[in-house]
Amino acid sequence: MTRFVIVPQWQGSPSSRAMALADGAEAISGDLPRASVVRVSVPIEAGESLDSGVLRASSLHKVRRSIADVLASETDRCVLIGGDCSIAVAGIDHVYHPDLAVIWFDAHADLNSTSTSPSGAFAGMAARALLGDVPAELALSAENLTPERLFVAGSRALDDEEATFVAESPVSLFSVDALREPQTLVEAVRASGAKRIYIHVDLDVLDPAHVTGVQNPMPFGLEPTELTATIAALRAAFDLSGASLAGFAPATPAAAVEDLGTILRIIGALAAV
Repeated sequence: MTRFVIVPQWQGSPSSRAMALADGAEAISGDLPRASVVRVSVPIEAGESLDSGVLRASSLHKVRRSIADVLASETDRCVLIGGDCSIAVAGIDHVYHPDLAVIWFDAHADLNSTSTSPSGAFAGMAARALLGDVPAELALSAENLTPERLFVAGSRALDDEEATFVAESPVSLFSVDALREPQTLVEAVRASGAKRIYIHVDLDVLDPAHVTGVQNPMPFGLEPTELTATIAALRAAFDLSGASLAGFAPATPAAAVEDLGTILRIIGALAAV
């Protein structure tokens, strides 16, 4: 059985429309089986940076603890539904194991640190947080993910500092074109020695023709069928420890309805038994 953990967090986003992420999480939850849904309470207030270099850090700390409390009582595989991308860090922390690899589907690599982020928003540091390059309260609690086990897929909008980091790091970056053949990614994950995986999906990894409710759409993204086929190939090759989906920020309730069919197919690929 799969449990869906709804986390309407918006405080990690740099967007002026960040609060629409909470609406997106709630819109998705309305189409999920009620008995399989659990909600995480998110503070109303934006929060303070606490001199951490992370925007709204105080609220992010509260949500992180709340997610951990909810996951601690769950025995089934969980799919976290955001909200902004930084919710994934708590999900990964919950299932971390030395043989875990993370596949991070996102148009933006989310590989900034507090010293390189142009906004200070934690969503743009979320993948980097897995490597420990953020304040300790927002990183993984046990040990850091090794860079060789982080696979950033579908990214096509890196900041200069992120591009430099990738060039100098063992982190693997897979372009949209590279994902046309899912086995390419599968073999790279296998070569890392990983036995289990965590999959994170930011909806902006898709081409904007297929999902409109994202905050910073980037052209030339994945087709929904390409994304679900890649997820299926990964799941056929490795044990799925957990997953997350984030980045849905519909402009209106009517606009949310237009995107939900595509979103639910992706969630189905993540949650299939």
